[in-house]
This record gives sequence, structure tokens and C-alpha cells, in this order.
Amino acid sequence: MDPFSIPLGTLYNEDCIRGTAAYVPDGSIDLIITDPPYGIGGDHLHRHYNRDERYVVNGYREIPLDQYGMFSRKWVRAAERILKPGGSLYVISGYTNLYHILHALRSTGLQEVNHLIWKYSFGVFTRRKYVSSHYHILFYDKPGGRRTFNMEARFGMGEKDAEGRSLNNLDREDVWVLPREYKPGTYKNKNALPLSLLVKMIQYSSNEGDLVCDLFCGGFSTARAAIGLNRRFVGFEVSEQIFQAMSGDLRNLMPGFLLNTLRAPHLSPPANRGKRWTGDEREQLYRRYRGYQKKGLSKKEMIQRLAAEMGRGRWGIEKALKGMERHRG
Repeated sequence: MDPFSIPLGTLYNEDCIRGTAAYVPDGSIDLIITDPPYGIGGDHLHRHYNRDERYVVNGYREIPLDQYGMFSRKWVRAAERILKPGGSLYVISGYTNLYHILHALRSTGLQEVNHLIWKYSFGVFTRRKYVSSHYHILFYDKPGGRRTFNMEARFGMGEKDAEGRSLNNLDREDVWVLPREYKPGTYKNKNALPLSLLVKMIQYSSNEGDLVCDLFCGGFSTARAAIGLNRRFVGFEVSEQIFQAMSGDLRNLMPGFLLNTLRAPHLSPPANRGKRWTGDEREQLYRRYRGYQKKGLSKKEMIQRLAAEMGRGRWGIEKALKGMERHRG
């Protein structure tokens, strides 16, 4: 099937391992968010979940257990190749075959950032064991560049709840409590991820205009979230049945349609904004600036880092540096 064009991106009805090799250049992706097959009979999920299967799209491609390890190593190597240095990877997984994915990740040059837990409500009912009500989210990055992490994308550092706790810290803790989405009477993939989960990852780990990739599109929720947040997108789905059923309505999405639904963080001004520079502060600024120059950082990156370190606005940093350069000749 020919590539399917959507606003800000392209979808491929193809296996992601062959597809990325054919269509995605080395080091071109800013962020990968993906939910690979779980290897637990996902093509028979109706046996485990109490829902009306008339509204669930068939065609789910499961991976046999005896092939799961090799399959994981192949797609993880593909993800490593296409990620930019400094690019981020989020992998959503159950626990049954988590060790295969961890082994695959640890066999690459990718490095672990966090092992997150997504806690959801209404776990699968059981009688003789504890109720399963969480997924694992493995957050990795590719060394060699500065990883995007927008620390105040959702809550400012000074924002607190009614009990005086930092809302920023609470939102960035490594256990995320987010409900699943229930869409009675509408067509859905067998294991669709909630939009709130995807939006959170995209907000923290990318910027508008970045290129987001999903290797296992399924219900195309990642595509919808990325386009809605004005990111570019490329995605792969091997099942023709799922691809045809779930991808069509993406053509009508308006880029950025989710931006006006986001909570605006209350950002505190830099601690030292407007204060007079001391001689020691200027010397520290110049040393840090020269150090970043030697590392080959761009001017924009240097200004951003120095502003955060010195508690100053970007304009204040630029003005101070210009003054020091004139003084030193």
C-alpha cells in the first residue's frame, strides 16, 4: 500500500523494521513513543476484558512467545538507528515479556533515563491473585546530544497544591495515575492508549515542529496527539485491516488542535532578574560560557543553559556577555 499522507506527516501500512529501513534516515527522529505487541495473546483480548467486541477492530498482529526476544531486538535496533543524538524513546509494556524489551534496550547504546509506572483504574478482575492495574513505561535516550526535557511544560516550579506540595514535582514523579479511556459505541483498537498519557510524554520530551514516530500505530492515538500538539509525525502499522479502519479520519485533523486545551503553567520569573551583576557572577558567567563554547554548543543552547544556571532572563545573559566581550577586547 502507498504511503498515507496526513497533516504534518506520513503513515505506512508496513512492518516497522522493514519500513524504517526503507523510509526513515539515520538520526532523523526527535521522539519515539510506541506500544509494541505484548506477546500474551493480544489477538484474543476479548477473553480477558469485559467489553463489546462488535466495536473493536480486528486484525491485531500478535508476536509468538518463542519469537518475542528476537523481534524486540530487531525493532529496538531500528529505533536506535533513527533517533537523533539526544532523542528520546518511550516504550509502553506489560510485565510478562518486559525482560525481553529490557534486554533488547540494554544491548544497544541507548541509555535509561527513567523506569515509569502508569497506574490506571479498573484493572482486570481476578479471584486468586492480585489485580493487575499498571503498565511499565521505559524512558530511554540516545547519547551524543542534549535531550529535550521541558521541565515546566505543565506546571511552573513555584506552583503548589492546597497542601503546599509542588505540583511540578508531583507531575514529574515516576508513577503516573491516569485513567484509561472508555469509548462505548465507537470503533477502537484492542489496546488503545489514552490521549492524556501521550500528551504528557510529548509535552515533556519534544517541541513544536519536532518529528515524532510510532513504530506500532494501532489505534493511531500517538499520531493524533502529536499532530494535535503541532509536531510532525511518521508511523507504521503492519495490519492492513487496522490501518484501513483507523487511519482515515487523521486526514481531517487540524495541526495544533490540542494546544488550546493545554493547561498553561504559571512560570515564576528568574530569581535574579533585574539584579545588578557582581564581579564574581560575571566571571562565573564567562567561565561557563567559554566551557560551553569548547563543547561545541550552539549559541541558543548556551544562552538557555546559562539563563537557568544564573537565574537570569535570556536577554540579561546576552546583554552581559556582549558587555564582557567588549571589555575583554
